[in-house]
Amino acid sequence: MNYKNGKEVLPPSLLKELQKYIEGELVYIPKKTSHRAAWGELSGSRLMIQSRNEDIYRCYMTGLSFAELERKFHLSVESIRKIVLKMRAAAVVQVECEGAVGRK
Repeated sequence: MNYKNGKEVLPPSLLKELQKYIEGELVYIPKKTSHRAAWGELSGSRLMIQSRNEDIYRCYMTGLSFAELERKFHLSVESIRKIVLKMRAAAVVQVECEGAVGRK
């Protein structure tokens, strides 16, 4: 986050109006919501977790138990269970969508 001097970036009338409310303090002005990146998009965390979750689901589908997945991925059984259920639901939706495309 960069610091900007209000004198340099704001029109004088707006600067004068802001000074009625706050003077000599730092003010954070958030980005518009349409310009905000979702969690993990900029750092790559979102993609990394998605890839890990796909690996967990693939391993589950090949027969690994929740306890084995817990040890392999260093997550709790409950976390593994949630990931598997979410990935299974996403796979079902994808299959249903692909079936609908084939019927056209």
